[in-house]
Amino acid sequence: MKQPALEKLLRFTKQFIKLRTLGHLWNALKKLHQADIASLIENLNGQERKIIIQLFIDRHMEIAQLAEIISEIKPEVAIEILSDLEVLQITHILEELSSDDAASLITLFKEELQLEILNKMKKEDAVDVQEQLAYPEESAGRIMSSDFLALSEGTSAGDAISAIQLAGEEVEVPFYLYVIDDEQRLKGVVSLKQIILVNPKLKLKEIMNSEVYKVDAFTDQEEVAAVVANYNLLAIPVVDESDRLVGVVTVDDIIDIIHEEATEDIYKLAGVTQDYRLDLPLMASLKKRVPWLFLSLFTTSFSAIVVAMFKGSIKEFIWLAVFMPVVAAIGGVVGNQTVAIMVREMVIGELEWKRSRSILFKQLMVGLGSGISIGIISGVISYIVSGMWIFGVIFAAAIIFNLAMAALLGSMIPLLLRVLKLDPALASGMLVTMMTDIIGYASFLGLAAIILPKFI
Repeated sequence: MKQPALEKLLRFTKQFIKLRTLGHLWNALKKLHQADIASLIENLNGQERKIIIQLFIDRHMEIAQLAEIISEIKPEVAIEILSDLEVLQITHILEELSSDDAASLITLFKEELQLEILNKMKKEDAVDVQEQLAYPEESAGRIMSSDFLALSEGTSAGDAISAIQLAGEEVEVPFYLYVIDDEQRLKGVVSLKQIILVNPKLKLKEIMNSEVYKVDAFTDQEEVAAVVANYNLLAIPVVDESDRLVGVVTVDDIIDIIHEEATEDIYKLAGVTQDYRLDLPLMASLKKRVPWLFLSLFTTSFSAIVVAMFKGSIKEFIWLAVFMPVVAAIGGVVGNQTVAIMVREMVIGELEWKRSRSILFKQLMVGLGSGISIGIISGVISYIVSGMWIFGVIFAAAIIFNLAMAALLGSMIPLLLRVLKLDPALASGMLVTMMTDIIGYASFLGLAAIILPKFI
């Protein structure tokens, strides 16, 4: 739903709730798509959400519809909504969800409630969820769906069509039909188009493609998303260590993963946790943001130490105090530009260590080229303002050097953090900013302390 339409819907919904005209509200909401209702609920406060969900229950909304709305809502909001319901109601909703969605939500409940829900779920659903919970978080096994259709190699195309028809909504939309042997090992894949167009008597093993793109159940979800994106797949099978087919990750899950990972990386670059929301209470917001500010205070203190070392030069040449923030600031911009580019390339899987030398050299040249163009202009401006040509030369030289180093560090630090198995998005921005500030101040003030006394 587009933002203007959502804002209009929010106004009407809040007005209906305030006036307690819930019948009119129900008539309006029941015509909306589940995803639009989910967007609406996410933008309401806690009490308003309770009223909406209770309205759905009182009006006997089908559990399948309510489950679909819950599946579209952010997990942290969905868990708040479900926690207000009775255990049996939670159980019925989770049973309607795909096993991966149910598993991701169950993990957010307290351990006692998790066990109670699993005990009340249908045995088949509970087993599927428990099997997925056995895999690590953010792995293919945790996000895969166990509701898929797989047929043996000897099945005919005609029988395969009948099997799809019989399965109906019990399985994920079968973009592909997976072919397995008697031991459930993945042997090939057939598209729906192939099955429909070929002779109905042909066996699947005769028409299947045996070169199947697949992932192991323990593969990281980012890598899964990269494979699906690289090969333009609508779904990808998940296999265990024995190559047995255990699940399928569909493109809708991949879109969610890409969105989630992109949000996570952007928040980390800014020093904010992924679960931060604008509607968090004041104290919760402070707890999530203040620790990073203290860390930033610690790192920026090094820059203050560098400046303090040259306080004599600053006192003697006042123009240093005027222009030195420019050197550090523009270096930080270039450094963080480079970090953003590097982290993005890492996320989409297009940055390999063997290419690192050429990447570092290229980024150094980009920084040097940027430094020369910006440095010349800045040097001329500082000369006009200060009236000292040597000051303009020092200012330009400091900018050229700092921008070259900023581009190099912005490339090198994410690579080194990745080698050390640390999250590049979490620490790169802060480290690069700290180092470009230090280098910027040290180069500008150092050059000034050495050269200016000889000319003035």
